[in-house]
Amino acid sequence: MQWLQFERLRWDKGRPDTAAYHCEGCERPIAEHHKTQMLEQGEWRPTAVSADPHSIGFHLSALYSPLGWKSWAQIARDWLAAQGSEEMLRAARNTLLGETWVESGDAPEWQRLAERRENYAGALIPEGGLFLTAGVDVQKDRIEIDVWAWGRGLESWLVDHLRLEGGPDDPACWDKLTALLGQTWVHANGAVMMIAKLAIDTGYEAAAVYAWSRKQGFDQVSPVKGLEGFNRATPVSGPTFVDATIGGRRLRRGARLWSIATATFKTETYRFLRLERPSDEDRSLGVCDAPGTMHLPDWIDTEWLKQLVAEQLVTVRNKRGYAHPEWQKMRERNEALDCRVYARAAAWILGADRWDEATWRRLKAQAGVETKPQMPAPAAMVADAPTVAKAGTPTTPRRKRRAYTPNFMRD
Repeated sequence: MQWLQFERLRWDKGRPDTAAYHCEGCERPIAEHHKTQMLEQGEWRPTAVSADPHSIGFHLSALYSPLGWKSWAQIARDWLAAQGSEEMLRAARNTLLGETWVESGDAPEWQRLAERRENYAGALIPEGGLFLTAGVDVQKDRIEIDVWAWGRGLESWLVDHLRLEGGPDDPACWDKLTALLGQTWVHANGAVMMIAKLAIDTGYEAAAVYAWSRKQGFDQVSPVKGLEGFNRATPVSGPTFVDATIGGRRLRRGARLWSIATATFKTETYRFLRLERPSDEDRSLGVCDAPGTMHLPDWIDTEWLKQLVAEQLVTVRNKRGYAHPEWQKMRERNEALDCRVYARAAAWILGADRWDEATWRRLKAQAGVETKPQMPAPAAMVADAPTVAKAGTPTTPRRKRRAYTPNFMRD
């Protein structure tokens, strides 16, 4: 049993006639001729509690149209025909999906992001990644973590996604998060990297987050708090000391909290996601990705992609009629977007937005210093052999590797 949703209606690119509904249980396509039996065995299920017990309403999209009315292929054709016209998209969302229209939006479609997923050629961290940050979102029953690699111009690569079951009430969950601080990821050059800065949200169970952060030390861990609104002089401010004694005096070694203008980083994230990628022909001519380009690996699933674009920038008016931009959820789960914002804030806290060229060159040298072969290899071998056969296994003799933290990040 499942609620039919438009995002599960899929078709080959440019061929709406191949549209089929994909089951949320097994991901296998369902041909439309099965719809009659599906409708016969369907049932109405209320999912919300009504304030008025004498009235009830249900949602039904065109996906449920009986055979002979509106086919899945026709829905796909109508949706494709509406692209590029806000008026037609509004009508399609209202009539086909039975959904309300948000007037001003800024969220890329998750399907487009799925098509742009990349294979990092066997390396966990691609060539351009020069340091790692992690964004951590604490939930009631779990802790979600995304690890991002960053390069010049704030180009970034998602290198890991972890979900720690248990939540802040489970000591084992915190132990796993602590172990993550010492974990290493393999660079395309053969070096191994640790997380330079981890930013963890304090919005849920702040006391537990402060206690864990204090125990780990604030060189590698930064507790953060999101602030709404755009009217801020800087996207990140702080740190402020949030621990106090009974008398109200601040503790010199207490928890240090950073405040983040989340709206600013969300806007930047979606702008980066919309950057056009060079064609294969342009790449052959030496054209590189634009600064800020976000790279997503082919192993990330569609649920994560939907979470990344789960919010939309809309224009709302207050009671006095003044309009202002505001980020609003389009779906309940948005952990991927939150983790991205925290990881981006971690890069800002490290100073990546303010480094000069000399700093970037020094960082690049540190990333490659452990990967020089002991003896010069023949040119043909160097050209043909991949840098890394699998995570942590160089294909040519190398000096003993060690996880590094860039020098300018050390005390």
